Amino acid sequence: MDLAKAEKLISQNPDCAYAALLRTAKDSMKEAPPKIVIGSTVRVHVKIREGERERVQVFEGTVIARRGSGISETFTVRRISYGVGVERVFPLHSPNVVKVELVRLGKVRRAKLYYLRGRVGKAAKVKQKLG
Repeated sequence: MDLAKAEKLISQNPDCAYAALLRTAKDSMKEAPPKIVIGSTVRVHVKIREGERERVQVFEGTVIARRGSGISETFTVRRISYGVGVERVFPLHSPNVVKVELVRLGKVRRAKLYYLRGRVGKAAKVKQKLG
């Protein structure tokens, strides 16, 4: 659910318990969430806390899934690291996700790319979308 829908529901029923939940969720949502397309290669910048220190770590891979809506919306990024497939699920509106860069668009015809888990080498690649 985007911010406009949330504000509309809050104004219709201000005393509703769901409206109170939406009010708190609305404060945590990002104004302009990143445009994430399934099959695209993205670079996700994530805040990592190590004791007192805080740094930004980059995770680059292919977006294989997107689920949920509103404050609980998440996306899954997969990459191969030292011959082992690594998947991370990122909350879209998390303050720990600093930014999401689009590296290249992928040409896919599926909403979920879970079939990439069973593929190795060139078969696990997603074609680049031109134009």
